Amino acid sequence: MPTTTITLGDRQFVLDRDKAEAAYAAKRVINGRDTMFFNILPLRYQWAYDLYKTMKANHWEPEDIQMQKDCEQWRDDTGIADIERWIIKMGIGYFSAAEGIVGDNILHVIRELVTAPELKLVLGRHAHEENIHADSLVYMISSLGINPHECESMFEDIDTIKEKTDFVVNNSRKLRRDVDLTVTENKQALAKNMFLFGQCMEGTQFYGLFGMILALYRQNKFPGIGQMFRYTMRDESNHIELLRKLFMELVDENPDVWTEAFRNDLRATMAEAVRLEKQFIADCLPVQAVGLTKEEFLTYIDYIGDRRLEGVGLQPLNGPINNPLPWLAELMDLKKETNFFEGKVTEYQKKSALAPVSDDEL
Repeated sequence: MPTTTITLGDRQFVLDRDKAEAAYAAKRVINGRDTMFFNILPLRYQWAYDLYKTMKANHWEPEDIQMQKDCEQWRDDTGIADIERWIIKMGIGYFSAAEGIVGDNILHVIRELVTAPELKLVLGRHAHEENIHADSLVYMISSLGINPHECESMFEDIDTIKEKTDFVVNNSRKLRRDVDLTVTENKQALAKNMFLFGQCMEGTQFYGLFGMILALYRQNKFPGIGQMFRYTMRDESNHIELLRKLFMELVDENPDVWTEAFRNDLRATMAEAVRLEKQFIADCLPVQAVGLTKEEFLTYIDYIGDRRLEGVGLQPLNGPINNPLPWLAELMDLKKETNFFEGKVTEYQKKSALAPVSDDEL
């Protein structure tokens, strides 16, 4: 039996190589080695650790972003229209709760059920970033002097927001129990949860408000809020990729999951996500107020939904669609850095791991 012996003075430690290799081989997305020890090394999922490092390097703090201009514009009845304030309130109101829903599902469903430590590591970072996003929304509310109950009531009382919420929360609730993940049906339920939160919610349903707020930012309106949403959108691109790769690994390790019925169910789930987002846009978001046509924006949601489907090996819902809003990708190119002490921060990131988002990731 292969062993390695380490001698320290009069003491010897014998390490069983076969045992270590067996522990490595037992790493799985689900149904892997059951241990309380957080043994990340040796890495089985190198991509997960690499993504964790990228996410950590993208760290930002809301208070580092100046809100003086935003506050001036918020009080300016001549330069800012009420409809533009409505868009900001909608963004803060929706995301203040939606980010918490995502983080809660990551911690209490997905991270609880995966077994490889490096996967738990990057999922913990994901949840931490949702906390930062929620904190940024508190910072926006307090800076502008918005009544927080007004934002909360949007989430509770606007039907199209409530429908989007129920769409994901009902799925998450069903997995908050002991789940036998040797059963194909339960594996599919977890895989669908990853797809629902990663590709449908964060990957598609967040993009209506992202586009609206960044369209205002593009017009030099609410630059601090726009910058925070740029950082948030960059984080979301990593979250989408994390859950996409996690989904693909789970399917690869459990081929019994990938049935025709399951594939059809995922496509139907995305179709419903797109329908709800389009309904939300038509009901709540004044597209014309930010210089976009309704057709452009609804086509963009179709475009995003199809990209998410193709990313997990599924057929798109529509024919080939060109991105009608390519400027969104341009706004996400965060290569430049501002002098930290002079500009407080418009674009910053640790230099050790710059990770700009490309159009392919939007």
